[in-house]
Amino acid sequence: MLPLSTIEQEVAKRRTFAIISHPDAGKTTLTEKLLLFGGAIRLAGTVKARKASKHATSDWMEIEKQRGISVTSSVMQFDYNGHRVNILDTPGHQDFSEDTYRTLTAADSAVMLIDVAKGVEAQTKKLFQVCRMRGIPIFTFINKLDREGQNPFDLLEELEQVLGIRSYPMNWPIGMGSSLCGVYDRQKTQLELFQGDDHKNIEVRKVEDYNDPIVKEVAGEFLYDQLVQDLELLDVAGDPFDFDKVMRGELTPVFFGSAVNNFGVQTFLENFLQLAPAPTPRNSTAGVVEPTKPGFSGYVFKIQANMNPAHRDRLAFLRIVSGKFERGMTVRHVREGKNIKLSQPQQFLAQDRDIVEEAFPGDIIGLFDPGIFRIGDSLSEKEELRFDELPTFSPELFCKVTVKNALKHKQYQKGLDQLTEEGTIQIFRTIGFEDIILGVVGQLQFEVFEYRMKNEYGVDIQLQKLNYQFARWIVDEKVDPGKFRINSTLVKDKNDNYVALFESEYALRSAQEKNPTAQFLPTAP
Repeated sequence: MLPLSTIEQEVAKRRTFAIISHPDAGKTTLTEKLLLFGGAIRLAGTVKARKASKHATSDWMEIEKQRGISVTSSVMQFDYNGHRVNILDTPGHQDFSEDTYRTLTAADSAVMLIDVAKGVEAQTKKLFQVCRMRGIPIFTFINKLDREGQNPFDLLEELEQVLGIRSYPMNWPIGMGSSLCGVYDRQKTQLELFQGDDHKNIEVRKVEDYNDPIVKEVAGEFLYDQLVQDLELLDVAGDPFDFDKVMRGELTPVFFGSAVNNFGVQTFLENFLQLAPAPTPRNSTAGVVEPTKPGFSGYVFKIQANMNPAHRDRLAFLRIVSGKFERGMTVRHVREGKNIKLSQPQQFLAQDRDIVEEAFPGDIIGLFDPGIFRIGDSLSEKEELRFDELPTFSPELFCKVTVKNALKHKQYQKGLDQLTEEGTIQIFRTIGFEDIILGVVGQLQFEVFEYRMKNEYGVDIQLQKLNYQFARWIVDEKVDPGKFRINSTLVKDKNDNYVALFESEYALRSAQEKNPTAQFLPTAP
């Protein structure tokens, strides 16, 4: 067995985090630039350059390249300054929030990306709340400083008023947009200077403090006076830096920069790696599992089919919680109650993969899945333990689905099964007629489902919109379908649980009155 000290060393090196933001805040661009500094890629393919077929590394699926959005969570790994970095790049689009929420369970910290002009937006609020519930540290990168935006103090106030989190600016902008001169690093008392579009070598000048004559010389009189006023106000009225509060998710370190110009990204990365936590424990039926606990364990938080269209393969994404993973090892598949051999583990740079010989807590590996894994499955080498269940979400949009060509029923069923197990959609069957109803959180999920059925399984489908607005799982000793007929219908989910679909809150109240002994749950029991 590996000496514990070696596991401790490997755990200490690792940083596993997710990037969260509203769409168009620049998340994919920031991810690319972090990979660039890590030497994982040579050329960042920006979102703006999609038409020139230079696509972002993290957006590997064909529909993502065509539409310029991220619709699945990608995993990327690189080394930087003695650290092993695992980035979980999540979909920014709200229609794919389920995938993002589940991915956040595999992260130990989060980077919250905010557009300097738009501030805290709707999807950022939702994702922040998930991070807050988990109590993980949150680091803030205020992006697009090269454009005109809000006053930095207004943005900090918004963090407190809208999200309820205090902030500590690690650096402070000198100007903004066309007048952007650079940033002043409050921790290191140095200037980072912004010079046009080429930032391969960002100039850094060490100064005594912000009253140093060099600051005035670089910034000019107007920007200098503004900077001094701002920093004096922060020193007097701002929150002090408190590492313990950062670790509890109560204080967010704030960095200003421009990802598309590389400005401030390297400084952010280096500070983040020093401050962010190493892999953290997870709760299980056997108690808290520490990363340094002997014996491999982990859980599946995502399943993705057809990452490589040529091979029509299917991968289960596993977060390693404890011990050392070794290729070919035999582990216990707890839900199935049997031992399995893990012979083709892979690590990622989005779609590019390498066979991995060993991995440690905090790492994300892909396991070849012949159909035995489900989201939330626990694997363990030493004991039968189950990690806390991953969150599920109540769908808000519903469609009846049929296959256009009855001869393609086999392919249709395969696609339906695989995409359901990925968590792309939720599937329900009507009682008696066995019609298939799909449930999703956002409309774009239907479009992606239709696209993938056609392009990955060769099946044309027809979707018929239904008027239901939400679902409730019914827990009752004796369920009577006859009591769910007024603006509602009773169906079964993939695990044969009863689920009622409702057109309105009135329909829900009516069903509750007729079924006083039943529980109406927003997620599966």
